[in-house]
Amino acid sequence: MSVHSNDPTPPFDPSQPSIPISYPIKTLEELDSRSYFSSFHYPFNRSSVPLRPNSASAQRPKILVCHDMQGGYVDDKWVQGGDNSGAYAIWHWFLMDVFVYFSHYLVTLPPPCWTNAAHRHGVKVLGTFITEGSDGYAICREMLSTKESAHKYAERLAELAVALGFDGWLLNIEVGIDVKQIPNLKEFISHLTQTMHSSVPASLVIWYDSVTIDGYVSYQNQLNQQNKPFFDICDGIFTNYWWQEDYPEQSAKVAGDRKFDVYMGIDVFGRGTYGGGGWDTNVALDVIVKSDVSAALFAPGWVYETNQPPDFQTAQNRWWGLVEQSMGNVVQKYPSELPFYSNFDQGRGYHISVDGVQVSSTQWNNISSQTFQPFVEYAGDSTSETIDVLVDFTEASFGGGGNLTFRGTLEANATFSTRLFSGQLLMDSLPVHFTYSVKSEDNSQLGLSLAFSSETEGEKTLLIASRGTNRFSSEFNDVIVPQRHTKPDDAPGWAVEEFTISMNGFTLNEIRAVCYNDQPPFEYLAVLGHIKISTSNTPTVFPPSTSWIVEGQDVEWGDSQGSKTVSLKISWKLKDGKKPPYQTYNIYVEKQSIRAPETKLDGEGEYIGVAHVEALYVSQLAIPSSTSSLKFMIQVCDVGGASQKLEDAPYFQLNVDRYAVVTALIATVAFAAGFTLPGGYKSDQSDQDRGSAILSRESAFGEFVIADSVSMISALLAISFNYLSGRPMVSGARAGTYYKFVTFNLMVLFGLLAEAALYAVLKPALRLAITACIIVFFFF
Repeated sequence: MSVHSNDPTPPFDPSQPSIPISYPIKTLEELDSRSYFSSFHYPFNRSSVPLRPNSASAQRPKILVCHDMQGGYVDDKWVQGGDNSGAYAIWHWFLMDVFVYFSHYLVTLPPPCWTNAAHRHGVKVLGTFITEGSDGYAICREMLSTKESAHKYAERLAELAVALGFDGWLLNIEVGIDVKQIPNLKEFISHLTQTMHSSVPASLVIWYDSVTIDGYVSYQNQLNQQNKPFFDICDGIFTNYWWQEDYPEQSAKVAGDRKFDVYMGIDVFGRGTYGGGGWDTNVALDVIVKSDVSAALFAPGWVYETNQPPDFQTAQNRWWGLVEQSMGNVVQKYPSELPFYSNFDQGRGYHISVDGVQVSSTQWNNISSQTFQPFVEYAGDSTSETIDVLVDFTEASFGGGGNLTFRGTLEANATFSTRLFSGQLLMDSLPVHFTYSVKSEDNSQLGLSLAFSSETEGEKTLLIASRGTNRFSSEFNDVIVPQRHTKPDDAPGWAVEEFTISMNGFTLNEIRAVCYNDQPPFEYLAVLGHIKISTSNTPTVFPPSTSWIVEGQDVEWGDSQGSKTVSLKISWKLKDGKKPPYQTYNIYVEKQSIRAPETKLDGEGEYIGVAHVEALYVSQLAIPSSTSSLKFMIQVCDVGGASQKLEDAPYFQLNVDRYAVVTALIATVAFAAGFTLPGGYKSDQSDQDRGSAILSRESAFGEFVIADSVSMISALLAISFNYLSGRPMVSGARAGTYYKFVTFNLMVLFGLLAEAALYAVLKPALRLAITACIIVFFFF
């Protein structure tokens, strides 16, 4: 396997709050200590999307994709997303069964963005355990010293997979093993496989073709008797890439009824692989398919790393189109269950929209945000297609950062149709509701074609189109005109189409887009924003804000370029203790004015990010000078694409700590006033009350002492509540309310303190004393 020297995880203290990242485990000691679970970053690295059941038959050749992109942990290490709209991504999930996240560190933990996106499409995700070089030899010698230690480290790996939500391990032992330790190596493999199976149903442990049963590193490039003992105790073997044309067939014979568990390796970079890799990867795939075994594609990021022309998206679609041609079938089929939702978001872009409204205009990347990816077919270099179809990041989106754009020309009465999804959705007696959003120019019309099949009633095709449908009456079994809803002014141009059908006993096999013009001009442009399929057309009812507990932790104030900043972790949970059934949360902040607390300095709220667990770390948020408080709102989103109204969303209120300076100053003045008394002290040496206050017998002086004492106590309480508003043991909103109440009363007391002091000192000049007190009264 390829070797990269760059280290994407510079030294840092994982226990300290910082922007969450994904990172590997580099030493056996770190793995043994379980220190990863005490990391600040651990909770953010848990995947939130369960593995979708794979509706395709298990008795067929499979495709494993091994990541290995620039050494791993690049743009994808930023758990909450990065700012690179050109970041590497994969979207041809419908051609995969297994995805392996690979790097050359001891324990490679898949970033949750890959697990979330893969699971959504039904693809299993594996981490990598690898030993290389002299360090790897020492690790294996210690790990395999006893049967008990082999079991212990197997259990450590299984524990990590279960905790982070991925599906197993690729084992790559690329160092020689003392032949006496081979039995313990087999114990390690077997125990890890059994532990994974008991903890995660349908999990996988796959052995890489490196060490033989004799303990030598000797790549066999096939399944044979030198590596079969390891194959027999796990779920499959990933062979090295240097195989000959007859090796897949020979491997199938050795595997017997487990031939689909043999993954013949193909290095897309070439490097001795059969067929040469790159644009000739399908040469090796054709041989694998003919031999009826599975394929392991190593480093498909070749397209990205080598800047294949004309651009990454086009080249990626072309390369995976060759894979689909060789394999001859779609591995994953969706929709297969409801609800089904796609906004065609690839997890990167130049803007973000929610329900047709753009909420962010900055570049971003976050593969966790991928929804179901369309089965867009690569048109090739042919000029026969009149419409170009692509996932577009530049046109306005209905949801997320992408959409499906159809652009080109259509002659009079011509149509263009292309596949969107290949499904396997069994319809029952309940009606099914479809919703989709469209934006188009002039007379460009966009409809949907739905293909159904039934064992008893055969095949039926429906067309969903809003205008000019008479011409299609002979081409489809039925034509449905959907109900159209236009979006408000803040989502200009979007129209939402809705319809309901009942197809009891039929299976939805395919969804296609149909482009047509009903009159000139023939230039065509239409944008498909989203598709949603569900069994209900009623709006989602989200738990009200009162059902949630929202907390702020690890609050840190700072300054950046002359502006005050704050960093903090915001977390939320349901009060009833149940796990929320949501996978996505949009986070906004309102910056409220110090002069008018109800005034929002940023309009309706500033979008600051998306979370896929019940927590978000806010880093160095800039705070305008006139801000008195920050209201962080958590917009809950369901798997069907619906989002909660912001006015109903749970929130966390954080008071900006500028008031703490005021209260601290008042506490200081009150403390000093207790010793610098109005009127001074008695200093006559003969006076038995020497050192006492001169005005101690005046009633106004008594008021001063009481007001001073209460002012100092109130100031200290206000400072305490300000501190507690950012601590996890007290609700920030509640502490902030106490803080405001005490601060208000403190100001009143401080006014009384000033009045009492002035009156006590100026009492002989009564008119002047009363005038001064009135002035102070009206000021406060």
